[in-house]
Amino acid sequence: MRLLHTMIRVGNLERSLAFYTEVLGMQLLRQHDYPDGRFTLAFVGYGDEASNSVIELTHNWDTASYELGNAFGHLAVEVDDAYAACDAVRAKGGKVVREAGPMKHGSTVIAFVEDPDGYKIEFIQKGSR
Repeated sequence: MRLLHTMIRVGNLERSLAFYTEVLGMQLLRQHDYPDGRFTLAFVGYGDEASNSVIELTHNWDTASYELGNAFGHLAVEVDDAYAACDAVRAKGGKVVREAGPMKHGSTVIAFVEDPDGYKIEFIQKGSR
């Protein structure tokens, strides 16, 4: 068994695709409209689905936004340099919600950014765990 993808619902697919591809550097792997169901699925990631876990962006055409609730935490991405990754996100218009630095009560260097729908993405600096 292996983890295939994590699905998140997005209110504006084009805005979300721009964030994940242009700001976080993922690739759009595939996208398909389902007119009878009035939704679109788009899969993004850092590598092909055959050997990598990816994110499924689900856009329900008649829903402009979602309440995130308090059960879902965040997605995590390993980065070479969390400080530089935050600078790159900020330079591309992204929102950094926790600057890079050691985690509380530990030494792992982390940061958090937020996507256009409010989902948090944690950057974990490689080699700092």
